[in-house]
Amino acid sequence: MAGQPLNVLFLCTGNSCRSIIGESLLNALGAGRFCAYSAGSNPVGAINLHALIALERHGYPTGGLHSKDVGDFLGPDAPHLDIVFTVCDNAAEACPLWPGETLVVHWGLPDPAHIEGDAAQVETAFDATLAALRTRIEGMLALDLAAMDVDAQRSALAALGGQTSEVTG
Repeated sequence: MAGQPLNVLFLCTGNSCRSIIGESLLNALGAGRFCAYSAGSNPVGAINLHALIALERHGYPTGGLHSKDVGDFLGPDAPHLDIVFTVCDNAAEACPLWPGETLVVHWGLPDPAHIEGDAAQVETAFDATLAALRTRIEGMLALDLAAMDVDAQRSALAALGGQTSEVTG
């Protein structure tokens, strides 16, 4: 796998905020080491405007981002995924489990789309989501994943999300 970028999917329910932000951040910060995608189990079909504003405000790319269905990544023409990060935080959300041998890690985050309040409160919620994902992604980028076995990868990545490897599946 040396020299090839790892394919990473950020997966949530609506694919309008958290997973979109993860896709943009990893593609920007990963410096060609990763190819990030995002999808939702029940995509809303559009990116939340506040997610785009937060990304742009912090200098991250938004071109080409769009809401996608998880089914787009399950077919025979779909890219092989090395890692799937589930970013749902609420047990009521339908955050799907990923089949197969792909490494699945849970990085649960509150959905900023559900924040009610004035413009400053909404901006703060989206900025907090972006900051949390950036911190986790920067931690991942500091890891030598190629030197780890799959259990060590799962454990290290789960720890970045505040989880234990037993919880992440």
